[in-house]
Amino acid sequence: MSSTEDAALRSRLATHFPVFGLRVRTPRLTLQLPTDPELLELLAVIEDGVHDPSWMPFQIGWTDTPQPQRDRDSLSHWWRNRALWSPSDWTWSGAVRVEGSLVGVQEMSATNFASLREVSSGSWIGLRHQGQGIGKEMRAAALHLAFEGLGAERAYSGYIEGNEASKKVSEVLGYKENGYTYVNIRGERRREVNLVLEREQWASSRRDDIEIEGIDTCHELFGA
Repeated sequence: MSSTEDAALRSRLATHFPVFGLRVRTPRLTLQLPTDPELLELLAVIEDGVHDPSWMPFQIGWTDTPQPQRDRDSLSHWWRNRALWSPSDWTWSGAVRVEGSLVGVQEMSATNFASLREVSSGSWIGLRHQGQGIGKEMRAAALHLAFEGLGAERAYSGYIEGNEASKKVSEVLGYKENGYTYVNIRGERRREVNLVLEREQWASSRRDDIEIEGIDTCHELFGA
C-alpha cells in the first residue's frame, strides 16, 4: 500500500475512531496508531530483531515466542488494544516512523484517567535502529501527548535492572526511582526498577518543538 493509500485509509478510519487521526510529531519522528498495513511493517521490524537474544529486557518475553505464533500474538495484542478501548481503560500503541520507515512502538496506557490523571508507558525499537537517540525522542513525544495533550499529572515507567539504555532515557527525561519489584524472566528472579515522572518535573524541561495533531476530537476517548 502506498503512503497516499494509507493516508486515505487512515482518514476514513478516523471518521469512526478519531484516535487514528491523532499524530504526535517531533523534528525526528512521528507517532500514530498504526493501520493494519502498518502492522505488517512492524512485524517485519520485529523479525529483524529487537534485542540481543542472549538477554531479555522485557518482563513478558514475547520476543522468545517462535514463529508463526509470535506474529499472531503481536497482531492479537494490537487488535485487542483497539477492540477493548474505552475512556476508562485504554492503551495507545504509537507506531514510530523515522524518515519514512517504521522502527518500533511507543505505548501509553491508563485506567480511570479522568479521575487519576496517570499514565504508564512501554516501548520497543528494532535492533538496527537503536543507539541513535530514537528511544529518548519517542518517549519525549509520548510524554508531551500525556502532559500537554491530555492533562496528565503523573507518568510511570520502569526497566529491568541491567537495561542501561532504558535507564538512561528515563534519567534524562527526569523520572525518579519509585521502588522496585521482582519478576520472573526466563525462569530467573530479576529486579524491575519502577519510575515516576511528576507533571512539575516534566514542565521544568518541556520542549516547544513537539506538535500534536488531531487531539481535539480524541479527548473523550481518552477520558480527558
